[in-house]
Formats: sequence, C-alpha cells, structure tokens
Amino acid sequence: MEALIIEDEKPSARRLQRMLNKLDVNVVTTLHAVDEATEWFLQNDHPELIFLDIQLSDGLSFEIFENVEVKSSIIFTTAYDEYALKAFKLNSVDYLLKPIDDEELEAALKKFRSTKFSDRSSLDIKNLKSLLNLSSSEYKKRFTIQVGQHLRIFDVEDICCFYSENKGTYLHSTARRSYLMDCSLDKLEEELDPDIFFRVNRKFIIRIKDILDILTYSNQRLEVKLGNFKEQQIIVSRERVKAFKEWLE
Repeated sequence: MEALIIEDEKPSARRLQRMLNKLDVNVVTTLHAVDEATEWFLQNDHPELIFLDIQLSDGLSFEIFENVEVKSSIIFTTAYDEYALKAFKLNSVDYLLKPIDDEELEAALKKFRSTKFSDRSSLDIKNLKSLLNLSSSEYKKRFTIQVGQHLRIFDVEDICCFYSENKGTYLHSTARRSYLMDCSLDKLEEELDPDIFFRVNRKFIIRIKDILDILTYSNQRLEVKLGNFKEQQIIVSRERVKAFKEWLE
C-alpha cells in the first residue's frame, strides 16, 4: 500500500512514517504545507491513502481540496478534540488524535483495508469547516489595533484588506491607511468570515466589497484592483483562481 503524509511538524511526520513502515505501508513522500501539497497533487498520481493534519504551516489543509480534486482516502491526524471530528467519518476512513497510538494506527489501517472507500465522494469543505466551529456567528466582527498610546477599533466593514510585508502583517482600512498587527495571515484566515474575505495568495486577504475590477493576467492568473488599496499589485495565484471565482459567486 502507498500512502502520503501531509504534516507541518517534521518530527511528527518522521515518527508517523516509521510507524507506517513497520506496518508495511510505503510512504511515497511527506509534504508540509498547503501550497506544496496542492502543487504535488497537480503533478503526481494520487496514492491510495493520505494521512492529513488539519492545521498546516500556511493554512488549513481543507484549502488543498478547494483547488484539487483528490481521489485518495483520508485518515486525519490532528490535535483537535474528538467532539469536533465525529462527522469526519462520513467522508474519511478515520481520525487519529495526536500523539498517535500504535494500536489506533493499526486499527485505522485495518479499517481502510477491509472497507471499500474508492467510491467516497469529494470532501464537503464548507461542512468540515462548520464542524470545526467556524460558523459565521463566530467569525470576528472587529479588530483592535494599538497606534502609539491609543487603541483603534476597526469593524470588518472598515477594512479593505490584510497583507504581509517585511515579516509584518498589516490591516489596510477603507480610509487608505495601513496598521501593523500582532498576528499572522494564517491566523487571520481562520478568524475571518470566508463569505466576506478571501486569501488570494500568500501575501493578501481581500474583502469582496472593496473589489473594484478584476483583470486577466499572465500564466492563467488574475489581477484584482481594490478601491482603497493602490500601494501594490494584487495577483490571484494560479492555484487559487478556481476557488476565487467560486467565492465571487
């Protein structure tokens, strides 16, 4: 049997690979990030089974399935609490809570080998996100930014986009000013309502109501013009174009 590991914690990935090797599972490769995994699936044959962590270094692993139709069966390997993952069994073989136990791993493999998962339907990304308590009622409605000795409050309606630059993360307001934040774009992506905000590439999360124009760009990409942000060119990465068009609808 061939399997793929997608895990951003390299020690955990190495430990899991050793455990799988003892169970006669050939690990074809180990991937550590959403973008890396997306590119790999576009260029390689998909293995029978994927061992998938949820939180990766550059975002949630669900983003992989928004860009690529993956036929492999999935065993989730995650630190999320059990109550949030019960329904995953509808779309996956099993889930294993970290630290992974030898007996549980062997049982999950036995379940995979004894059950036909080839007809498994595509993962319902929106449903999985809702199971992780990412419902719209829990998304952030406002952000507080320290400016000198003062605190500024920004409602999401007052935000044009978020972007990263020189290892810093910035909120750019509809008043066309940028403010340094004490968090990462990855963290923001989890906190923002996906009906309102979209991460077009590694550097930008934009708000749908601030889009002024969308232009075709080289290499099957798109350029987005925002009404209140002129400082940099914003390009939708090739891997995100399909999901971006779906988001617009």
